[in-house]
Amino acid sequence: MRFSGFRVLQQALTGHKGWGALWRDPAPKPAYDIIIVGGGGHGLAAAFYLAKTFGQARIAVLEKGWLGSGNIGRNTTIIRSNYLLPGNQPFYEFSMKLWETLEQEVNFNAMVSQRSIINLFHSDGQRDAYRRRGNAMHLIGAGGELLSQDQLREIVPFLNFDNARFPIKGGLRQSRAGTARHDGVAWGYARAADQLGVDLIQHCEVTGFLIEGGRVQGVQTTRGDIRAPKVGVAVAGSSSRVMERAGLRLPIESHVLQAFVSEGLKPTIPGVITFGAGHFYISQSDKGGLVFGGDIDGYNSYAQRGNLDVLQDVAQGGMALMPMIGRARLLRSWGGIMDMSMDGSPVIDRTPIEGLYLNAGWCYGGFKATPASGYAFAHLLATDRPHETASAYRLDRFNRGYVIDEKGVGAQPNLH
Repeated sequence: MRFSGFRVLQQALTGHKGWGALWRDPAPKPAYDIIIVGGGGHGLAAAFYLAKTFGQARIAVLEKGWLGSGNIGRNTTIIRSNYLLPGNQPFYEFSMKLWETLEQEVNFNAMVSQRSIINLFHSDGQRDAYRRRGNAMHLIGAGGELLSQDQLREIVPFLNFDNARFPIKGGLRQSRAGTARHDGVAWGYARAADQLGVDLIQHCEVTGFLIEGGRVQGVQTTRGDIRAPKVGVAVAGSSSRVMERAGLRLPIESHVLQAFVSEGLKPTIPGVITFGAGHFYISQSDKGGLVFGGDIDGYNSYAQRGNLDVLQDVAQGGMALMPMIGRARLLRSWGGIMDMSMDGSPVIDRTPIEGLYLNAGWCYGGFKATPASGYAFAHLLATDRPHETASAYRLDRFNRGYVIDEKGVGAQPNLH
């Protein structure tokens, strides 16, 4: 079934009785050509592109919970490509271009809204840094505009421009950035992959790997052994635990990142806004809730819940940026497990075990990277070569000294 305006109207006139399930719920087969561990955005996108773009068949996605139960449904929905370093720029701009055509490609409303992002600056030095970033963005074709304080006052007059500690002097805007419906992205990729014959197997946890002679032969799961000559792992904050079952230790730490949603309000925030004097970012959902977040919790954890000290820090950042946020009531919060790499940039690469591939280390950037991550991972699984936009995301870059430290804070994952 293809979705269309005509079909929505037809179903509305017939009591919406003709909608079917979005995807099948198959039992696992004994063997596949390719297994992807992780039914989140990156795993589902990889399965879709493997089937559609690279013509692969007999693909299975294994998810220990339900599809979209991990970080793909636990984020602040921001998409952007305003990066500075050559290792990141081509990849995230490629991802932005895929975002712009995603809904047509998967025939699903992912609510992609290119409402812009504004990164505020509060000092002359920060202005110079953002000018450099904007110029780098123009060189890659991502676009960017340096806004003065007067221009900002017209766009977002509710900000605290004259804060004594953090005066707002201007901002860097990328108009093509914005937000997307996180659940819709997972559902869209899942539905499209299922229609191409991919088996989406839920409640199937990988408990080990079948490895013979240094080569992967499949996986052990709670639903029995499943064999395949190629296995790709895309499990975000659980990467270290899953890869440990293959005898591999990753340069990754897992931390909790909290996000928050307020009660529904009238349209206020025109796009995404980030606070340059602290780690605070905010946008407004289509339901009217303010969606915002800040730093990760400072200690390692695999729990999908956070602590009150981070809530206090995020609230302080919001109040410094826009005091009016203090009048909004908090509706809910949640936590996702971030796979924090040593340089703040991801890994899409083969592992020392033949036939075993890794997609991990996304830190804060996982959601915005979903389309390009899936495409690049599919390219690697299908061809055994890195995609040109992901060629810098090698696992051995830490040994070779080719780190991609976008924030410039060194090998401190908690600061990325």
